[in-house]
Amino acid sequence: MTTVTVVRKGGRIAIAADTLTKWGGGKESADYVANHEKIIRVGDSFVAITGSATFKLILTDYFSSLETPPQLDSVADIFSVWNTLHGALKEHYYLQTGEDKEEDLESSRMDVLIANPHGIFGVAAHRTVQEFSRFYAYGSGSPYALGAMYAAYRAPSLDAEAVARLGVMAAAEFHDESGLPVQSFVMDVEESQHAKF
Repeated sequence: MTTVTVVRKGGRIAIAADTLTKWGGGKESADYVANHEKIIRVGDSFVAITGSATFKLILTDYFSSLETPPQLDSVADIFSVWNTLHGALKEHYYLQTGEDKEEDLESSRMDVLIANPHGIFGVAAHRTVQEFSRFYAYGSGSPYALGAMYAAYRAPSLDAEAVARLGVMAAAEFHDESGLPVQSFVMDVEESQHAKF
């Protein structure tokens, strides 16, 4: 289980994640697991992954196998990439979709947040892609993260990274499936996007 956050504020973008791995009733903290990161680099984007810890390995393997990194800078581009990825998840990585017959679409069984100089985005398990204007969080600790970021976002003294890290820290404090330390990355918003928000 996990908590991942993205924030856009003051011409900067930040993405953050906790570093705890849970297996049933057990937990593996960053003190014991060397590869505890939940954020990977894909071209000029950072992708924070929720769901099974294996998804980080799968996405790293999949994206590194492509000739060029995919474009993840618009809702349409991300949707196209994730639709193709879903086929690969089933064919090459043996994804068990475990579908409820009431669902309209198969689930990719992970939610991810994406941050790059073009904006902050989320891809839900059924491949719904959204662009966020200020901040968002995914994962089992997201209700705590969203509350903390909502309270902190307008504070002039807190930049994008501080707000993103605060969201993850709140989840780690109050949710037993998220844990410290926090991993985070920051970048500038592309100049042409500056005026939007």
